[in-house]
Amino acid sequence: MLNRCHFQSRSVARFAALGLMASQAALCQDLPAIAEAANPYGLAALWGGSDLVAKTVLLLLLVMSVGSWYVIVSKLVEQSRLLSYGAQANRDFWAAGALTQGAAALPEKSPFRFVADAAVDAVQKHAVLNDHVSLNDWVVTRVQAAVDQVQSTSQSGMAVLATVGSISPFVGLFGTVWGIYHALTAIGLSGQASIDKVAGPVGEALIMTAIGLAVAVPAVLGYNWLLRRNKQALDGLRSFGMALHVAALSSVPATPK
Repeated sequence: MLNRCHFQSRSVARFAALGLMASQAALCQDLPAIAEAANPYGLAALWGGSDLVAKTVLLLLLVMSVGSWYVIVSKLVEQSRLLSYGAQANRDFWAAGALTQGAAALPEKSPFRFVADAAVDAVQKHAVLNDHVSLNDWVVTRVQAAVDQVQSTSQSGMAVLATVGSISPFVGLFGTVWGIYHALTAIGLSGQASIDKVAGPVGEALIMTAIGLAVAVPAVLGYNWLLRRNKQALDGLRSFGMALHVAALSSVPATPK
């Protein structure tokens, strides 16, 4: 009799455990629906309940975010390539026996090849000037012009990051002000000013400011980071240009007096 009661108690406990596991599984399946019902004021509700102006602000912030990340990634790849070209130029150019051979040893797409070709062209065309301009001044002018052109190209896209970092918080703030205005107008027309009627629409409007800050912060950090990396890469190019200037002058034999 005791064993039978023990067996029945174990069976009841087993069925109770199975029922508890089934109820937990059903609860886990219903969690998304419960969360959605508990917080109906999310991004989807913000987009669905916003007017044309608010949707335009959201789309504008999205375009700013995508554009800034595109610039950050593309400039990072470009600067890494420029640093790699600099290491290759310091290794291969000076190992060549002559100025022309050193320039030919560099890749055609390398900015260092562009500067080296400018120096070679300056030496070759100096005779056309009929000694009206000294070789030193002519080589300096051509090499510096080539370096400035590479620097100007390397600055492309940085203005986008500066613009996004400056104006995106104000764009988000404008969306917040516009959303709060319409939320308060709707609350006034309905005549209900309870906390559940005010907190939801105002909270949705405040999301605009958070989105604006989320767009601005990566743009500002990326701008400062890329600016420092760009300076490092261009310093290497300027050093190469100065050494190239000396090499170009020494490659021309001295004229007898």
